[in-house]
Amino acid sequence: MTESQRAAALRRTEVLLEVTRKCATMTQIDGVLAMLVELTSRELNCDRGTLFLNDPKTGELYSRFAQGSQSLEIRILANSGIAGHVFQTGESLLVDDAYSDPRFNSTVDQRTGYKTRNIVCVPVRTPLGQIIGVMQNINKHDGNFTTDDVALLEEMTSQATVFLQSLQSIEEIEQVRAKELAFLSMISEISSEVDLTRLLQRVVAETVRMFEAERATIFIHDKATDTLFSLFSAGGKVNEIRFPSNVGIAGTVFTTGQSLNIPHAYADLRFNPSFDRQTGFFTRCILCVPIINKQGEVIGVTQVLNKKTGAFTDKDEQQLKTFTGQIAIALENSKLFDDVQRMKLYNESVLQSMSNGVLTLDPLGKIITCNQAIERIWSCKASELQGRLLSDLLDERGSWILDRIEKVKEERSSDIFPDAEVALSGVTKSVNLTIMPLVSESDDSKLGSMLMVEDISSEKRMKSTMSRYMDPVIAAQMMDNDTLDLLGGVSAEATIMFTDVRGFTTITEEYGAQGTVSFLNEYFSLMVDCITAQGGMLDKFIGDAIMACFGLPVRHDDDPDRAARAAINMIRTLWEWNAQRRDRGLKTVDMGVGIHTDHIVSGNIGSPKRMDYTVIGDGVNLASRLESACKAYSARILASENTVSRFNGTYRMRDIDLVVVKGKTAPVRVFELLDYHDAQTFPAMRDVLGHFDDGIIAYRGARWEEAITRFEKCLSLNPGDGLSRTYVERCRILQATPPHGEWDGVWVMKDK
Repeated sequence: MTESQRAAALRRTEVLLEVTRKCATMTQIDGVLAMLVELTSRELNCDRGTLFLNDPKTGELYSRFAQGSQSLEIRILANSGIAGHVFQTGESLLVDDAYSDPRFNSTVDQRTGYKTRNIVCVPVRTPLGQIIGVMQNINKHDGNFTTDDVALLEEMTSQATVFLQSLQSIEEIEQVRAKELAFLSMISEISSEVDLTRLLQRVVAETVRMFEAERATIFIHDKATDTLFSLFSAGGKVNEIRFPSNVGIAGTVFTTGQSLNIPHAYADLRFNPSFDRQTGFFTRCILCVPIINKQGEVIGVTQVLNKKTGAFTDKDEQQLKTFTGQIAIALENSKLFDDVQRMKLYNESVLQSMSNGVLTLDPLGKIITCNQAIERIWSCKASELQGRLLSDLLDERGSWILDRIEKVKEERSSDIFPDAEVALSGVTKSVNLTIMPLVSESDDSKLGSMLMVEDISSEKRMKSTMSRYMDPVIAAQMMDNDTLDLLGGVSAEATIMFTDVRGFTTITEEYGAQGTVSFLNEYFSLMVDCITAQGGMLDKFIGDAIMACFGLPVRHDDDPDRAARAAINMIRTLWEWNAQRRDRGLKTVDMGVGIHTDHIVSGNIGSPKRMDYTVIGDGVNLASRLESACKAYSARILASENTVSRFNGTYRMRDIDLVVVKGKTAPVRVFELLDYHDAQTFPAMRDVLGHFDDGIIAYRGARWEEAITRFEKCLSLNPGDGLSRTYVERCRILQATPPHGEWDGVWVMKDK
């Protein structure tokens, strides 16, 4: 052996000893990876190196490296590129020209801008010959890698293999321990949760994470209806899924109490694909296990869909059974708490929403609860009544009520007293009175009594009757003033609103007469609530259109603002309603709103035998034309300059045109209100409005090219802005055929 060979052998021995010595000091895999990369790059005199380890769970090769204070990880498929080839074949590779080798994957170079010239890659073997990864070095500084480099690299990685295996085992044990501790901590947190919605959301999230699935659902059994139900959040609201307890995969698991692990959902006849069709989700595989309480009763099921790494295993099934067994008590407690809360809220809601007054008394005659109707009927506060004896609130004429209450409690049967005079706290009302006993179902004990009161005063009967045939505001004014003068002809300034449904023809064609009426009733109920909430007066329904007035019969200083707020709320309410209809697979619609403020005439129109309280005048017609113009301008709310100039509030809007509507000769300046939009429905609104205003200025100045540029900029920021698209088309028409005479920026509408 020559002197140089002895020196090389000695150097190799020193390097291997250095590998062994440094590995012995390492306590984590990351340190071994970094050390081997550093030593191999130094000894092979190359740019860089990477040690990839095999992850048998995912079929990937991974490596970790430090960046700042964090450890980052890269992963590649175990059969991809040079590294994947070496791992699969177990053969070392020398590649002198990376780009001429078809096995080389150049995507990393393309992404980073680094150019790989040559490569040496060797398998990392255990003493038993098992390949656990590969070591790859690239770009030797002086020429190409040699067979001596291959041999040295194989020896260095072989020297570190034992340490790598040991540290991998330690890391896996620590990961399992961490998962177990996290599992126990999570079970402890979940068990303390009593709110059913939050509990289900937490359990679902943990289930998806634990089993690397796409979706999970917890279905709870409702004994009262024999259905399975689940709660989920959507759009800030809590929605519910409910179906019979024997339907589908979940129903089968619930009724049999046996788990199901289905690798191919669509091949199983029990699978119901209707949910997939409704949502667009594709179910591949299903794991569904029963939730069993301590008494051995099935109280629900846990269903997990689409494991990301393939089908669910027997181990997954056992783990899910263990998990559901741990949370069964928490689910049962939360369900019981939820049932109690639902019943409590239901009873309170019923009590407060009742038009009839309700008083409940304890066995001693003390008032326990008092609803809003009682407050309204006797013009008092609940706090003034609750906790007091009913006998202290009734005058001497009400002693018969106390006698009847005692008789009802003894006989345990209700008693009714029509058209009774009842004086409470000094206020006398004519009412229909019903007295009922309150008895416990569990032990048949007496809990007290309940008084139900229906106000049948002439004022209430008159208002109730009249409100069915005219606006409630007018009916109330007539009753309060005790005069019909209100219905005389009056000229006053008011804000008129017209609305119309877009897509209504499709509804009538597809739903038929009964379905159309049902649709309109639901739609009108929502829209009229928005109008009356702002103090507006519903004038009439015209087919699917609504005519409303703000400022009559009662004037407010901010009637234009009230009309604007009502219109904005109508669009938002319609969108929420549309979302609910889409969830039920029903047709959705859009709407347009026109608003104009003007002097109009209000009063009784008709004959002495048949009259209709309404408003008439040019202002009414213009509001109707503005509503129709919404289609031409791709808008939902259009307001005239008369209305906008009277706004007290600030709104997001834009000046869209000077237009002569059908039947008019004078142009009207029209604005579009946009406050119903958010960042998702109208992206970059501030910038779009700025460019649009500049475009309108250029358009009215007949600078067609400049206007087109501005409007196209609006479309680039918000491609869904139909109004900007309309102006681009209009400007091109005017550019091709310029208007005759002096251009004043006025557009004449041909249609209504």
